[in-house]
Amino acid sequence: MNNIPSTPCYLNGEFMSLNEARIPVMDRGFIFGDGLYEVVPIYGGRPFRFDGHMARLERSLKEMRIANPHSRDQWLAMVNQLAQLLAEQQGQGASHMDQIFYLQITRGVAPRDHAMPTNITPTVFAMVQVLKPIAADVRNKGVACVSAEDFRWGKAHIKSTSLLGAVFSRQISADVGATETIMFRGDFLSEAAASNVWVVKNGTLIGAINNHLVLEGVRYGLIETLCEQAGIAFELRNVHRNEVFDADELILSSATKEILAITTLDNKPVGRGATSSKPGPIYQKLFALYQEAKKA
Repeated sequence: MNNIPSTPCYLNGEFMSLNEARIPVMDRGFIFGDGLYEVVPIYGGRPFRFDGHMARLERSLKEMRIANPHSRDQWLAMVNQLAQLLAEQQGQGASHMDQIFYLQITRGVAPRDHAMPTNITPTVFAMVQVLKPIAADVRNKGVACVSAEDFRWGKAHIKSTSLLGAVFSRQISADVGATETIMFRGDFLSEAAASNVWVVKNGTLIGAINNHLVLEGVRYGLIETLCEQAGIAFELRNVHRNEVFDADELILSSATKEILAITTLDNKPVGRGATSSKPGPIYQKLFALYQEAKKA
């Protein structure tokens, strides 16, 4: 039974219903996971931090030796048209609903061979969905996370569709009813399965340094700006495991979570010596400013 929704999508130059979209089985995205993706939130009909997402897309394409099939203006037109189509389907104006835009580019269709083929056309797919906000009660009490060793590959800075490592990482937390898996490479923090991780200590917000072991979230730049506005010290560096478990606050960030407080890690409350924990003052300030940034 086909349970794929009839929401609008784009595939190789055509707009259609998602349940009508078809991709050849010899597409390298299907055979090898040879592709990349981006996820852009749309608030009130406006793509959020669009240029940042496009810059990261361009970096990933360059690393993968795939030519960008569209200009930024063409990508923006695609986002806007899909957002409008979904809004019309939902019986609303695009400016009255929040959505999430997902785009995926694979190397294209070719005979199966590990080496990168030349002169093939990339497959371009995009879709939109209604963006469901984090429930207020979840935000008010924060979420539970667990820790694990980061066993993924050494090019985590590419937003690749080869996500089996992330699937296994996220399942570690899903199996115990937690929201995310915070991962370490040796003694140092990398990121979570599908989020970046922030440590608050003595009033400073600290994040893992941007390198090939971390996917630089588009919210990196935004959170630095929000910290400047709030007078919060901001620092990117190698973060030792002990600092994470001794943090005053822990915070997740991603396109869909925005920012979200972690109040329990490995069944222990966050905050040195705490017997119970709730979202802290740095999170509260950043969350409030984040909501203002969405309106700009």
